[in-house]
Amino acid sequence: MSSSVDQIKEKLDIADIVASYIKLEKAGGNFKGKCPFHNEKTPSFFISPDRGTYYCFGCGAKGDIFTFVQEFEGLDFRGALKNLALRAGVELGHENVAERSEKDRLYSVLAQATFFFQKKFSENADAKNYLLGRGLTEESIKEWSIGYAPNAWQELHDFLLGKGFTKPELERVGLIKKSDKRPGEYYDVFRGRIVFPIFDVAGKVIAFSGRILVDDGKSPKYLNTPETILFNKSQTLYGLHKAKVDIRRKDYCVLVEGQMDLVMAHQAGFGNTIASSGTAFTAEHLGKLGRLSNNIKIVFDGDSAGLSAADKGAQMAISLGMEVKVAILPKGTDPAELIKNDLDIWKKILTESREYIYFCIDRLFEQNMSENEIRQQIKEKILPRIALVRSKIEQSTYTRKLADDLANKKKIYIKEAIIWEDLEKLPQNNDIKREVSNSRQADPSFRKNSIEKKILGIKMWQESVSSPHIKSAELLQKLKDIVGEESVSKLLAELEPTKSELIFEIESYYNNSETLTAEIDELFMNLQEERLKEEFTKVMTELGVAEKNKNVEKVKKLLEVCQELSKKITALPKKQ
Repeated sequence: MSSSVDQIKEKLDIADIVASYIKLEKAGGNFKGKCPFHNEKTPSFFISPDRGTYYCFGCGAKGDIFTFVQEFEGLDFRGALKNLALRAGVELGHENVAERSEKDRLYSVLAQATFFFQKKFSENADAKNYLLGRGLTEESIKEWSIGYAPNAWQELHDFLLGKGFTKPELERVGLIKKSDKRPGEYYDVFRGRIVFPIFDVAGKVIAFSGRILVDDGKSPKYLNTPETILFNKSQTLYGLHKAKVDIRRKDYCVLVEGQMDLVMAHQAGFGNTIASSGTAFTAEHLGKLGRLSNNIKIVFDGDSAGLSAADKGAQMAISLGMEVKVAILPKGTDPAELIKNDLDIWKKILTESREYIYFCIDRLFEQNMSENEIRQQIKEKILPRIALVRSKIEQSTYTRKLADDLANKKKIYIKEAIIWEDLEKLPQNNDIKREVSNSRQADPSFRKNSIEKKILGIKMWQESVSSPHIKSAELLQKLKDIVGEESVSKLLAELEPTKSELIFEIESYYNNSETLTAEIDELFMNLQEERLKEEFTKVMTELGVAEKNKNVEKVKKLLEVCQELSKKITALPKKQ
């Protein structure tokens, strides 16, 4: 009997799955589209229905329907398996509760905590009246699982321990803390607060944000879960699990600051709204949004902090090639308040949002400054932002707008060519571009698939069964011969915490003993190819430096190395 993975692959066409997320067009026997894992203007993302795989020639992303859903939806393998099984109508075998991973137990802790907070909310009239007074409906409160943390030191702690969870588990997900005054005792982190569960893209609760109900002048207004094994604030956008469908459909998203702003926006029909949850907006956030739409409207409060946050987020977005508009609210208001009091003004502000660069130029001329101050602001504020725009044509449009406005609004006459010259002199690698570049390298969507991880996963799986199909010691030694003993030991240590999940994934993929040996051979062949290509790229970089320095002897040696590596790559067995 074939595995669940095989049954799903037989029933689902990869082109149909990918087309449900991004627009595809026919390319011979294949399909192509713009890569959802990096921003691009020209399609370099290809899907092969015959092979059941995809490959991006731009960023190197590749895989099958499972890896696509994992990366696009931000799911683990188990989540992608359940997602695709539902689409394919394949019934998954019953999971043994005793074999559930550590992460599964932590998700259960947070699910039970959510239930606890909701129950306490239903018992607290002040909490309910506060939210209803802010404009939320009972339906929205229920839809977003909003709750209340009682103003007690250990009530949640005792409830969860009574459900069979441990103190270390509660501490790991940020629900309790050790007491400084009473050694060995713990206290609840969230107390006397309206609690907003924070969800991952699959809709699982991964953290909480609590707003104090009665301000005592000592406690922070908002309190968020610290980073945990489940929650990474630089990659989590509040409401994305509900907004992603609407963002794809409308082809733009609206970014606001807080949970209340978001819930009110969704309640008013703006389902393509997401929030940064009071944390700094990051390039990782933009990477996730860029997979859904290239267009974003950033809406922040009209105070200086709001403008600063909107400015940095917009800079990162345009450096990624996104189309960015900025909408600034009247000073002293926030989206939630505006939507409650005057929905028409909210709609008008969104409709009249301005392209980011035009917004920056317009703001420059709204201020009362001398000619010297204007020139300085252009140099320090305007040109560096225009430089972030990827298209030279668009840059030219903005410099023309700047020159025209200087002449028409301030009677300052600077030739467009002069502005362009100053623009060209700016350094290409500024702080914003470096931040975006670093985040892209760190994001799993921009990394190559880890072949070593799959090989070690097979080793772990085979060691866990009573009748192994292969000798795991030989498999391990072969891997060490290719990548080195130190690298293998390091990776084994990194994989140990998620060993059970990895074994589950590998067993689901490679459970057919008849094809396992061939699958392993292909993995090693792929590994050799990747390492040779990596070495080839490194040598080519050195060759470029040597040619620039006119080091004839070194150029000759490096060319010989390149030729040798090229022969080795060509000599590798071709994939079937």
